[in-house]
Amino acid sequence: MIKRQLQAHINGLLKQFPAVAILGPRQVGKTTLAKQMAAGFKDTTIYLDMEKTADRNRLADAHSYLQSQQGKRVIIDEVQLMPELFSVLRPLIDEYRKPGRFILLGSASPSLVKGVSETLAGRIAYTELTPVTTTELPKNISYNEHWFRGGFPEPLLAKTNAVAQQWMQAFIRSYVERDLEKLFGVNISSVNMQRMWIMLAHVSGNVWNAETFARSLGVTAPTILRYLDYLEGGFMVKRLQPWFVNTKKRLVKSPKVYVRDSGMLHTLLNIQSDDELLSHPVAGASWEGYVLEQIAACKNSGLQLYYYRTHDGAECDAVLVKGIKPVACIEIKRTNAPVVSKGYLHCIDDLKPKYKLIITPQSETYMGQHGVQVTGINYFLKEQLPLIK
Repeated sequence: MIKRQLQAHINGLLKQFPAVAILGPRQVGKTTLAKQMAAGFKDTTIYLDMEKTADRNRLADAHSYLQSQQGKRVIIDEVQLMPELFSVLRPLIDEYRKPGRFILLGSASPSLVKGVSETLAGRIAYTELTPVTTTELPKNISYNEHWFRGGFPEPLLAKTNAVAQQWMQAFIRSYVERDLEKLFGVNISSVNMQRMWIMLAHVSGNVWNAETFARSLGVTAPTILRYLDYLEGGFMVKRLQPWFVNTKKRLVKSPKVYVRDSGMLHTLLNIQSDDELLSHPVAGASWEGYVLEQIAACKNSGLQLYYYRTHDGAECDAVLVKGIKPVACIEIKRTNAPVVSKGYLHCIDDLKPKYKLIITPQSETYMGQHGVQVTGINYFLKEQLPLIK
């Protein structure tokens, strides 16, 4: 069992809000975490799974049933499969506003689920359970294994890389053939979606260009954008937005797109071993996406993550912003002996951040040229990132 750091945060939310939604990709461990937490609750807990017909039938008259369970805590799993529940929960919560009354587990962004128009603002807190991060790894798993296999618990804990990849291949196939339609209530070409996903893997970490994908797949750019919305809404990919500032410089204004889980990326690219990954052309982009995802999962909630690039050559892989002020500029390097690039120096001249860092796989922490600190990923995530607020 992997101890998830989000548990303490969720416990805090349950003391404040009548409903707490734990969102994240399928098979990431939401159900396991919710049941583990339920074992420690003093009050009675009811678990309902919307993928089970019997549980859906219990909610045929959802208002009456949930009202009859008023003194109990209710966990509703895969809530997006019954979106009408959101409109039922609002009056129930207003009638009896007890903190932690409902725990909702979802595998899709509510904003993309058909039928979810009812707002629960002020009544619900949303939090995301990501795949297992570097800071949560069991001691017997190295960062190299984590980078190659990704953070989904089953492949991460598999006995061999081959078993891990078999699981991921089955996950991807099931996701495009079955889950996307169930999650979002739309009929999408599974062939086109899988082709697009593989294309995204090949250009993971690059600036997004919908027209290129549209031409390759023989569909329109709006269709490609809709496909991307569904992959992002299911927590499979992420759009990293560029940071805009008041400047006369010509900025790159399109987002970068990357496959969020590194194990999924490697499976899509048919990379079958750690050694094969290290010699693969995508290794640098894979490492960059891996580090970005760790930062996004572990950063202070008051910080937003962007990238920065100008047409004049200034470039930075990650910019942490508080409000409207960039506080950290981060360059991501796969070598443990990095050299500060001119593009990065231009970036810190433009943004003037408090923290200037280069993150590497395993280098010792030291002050490099131009006041830029070099540090390994584990030390950065555990010791330095918590101090950036």
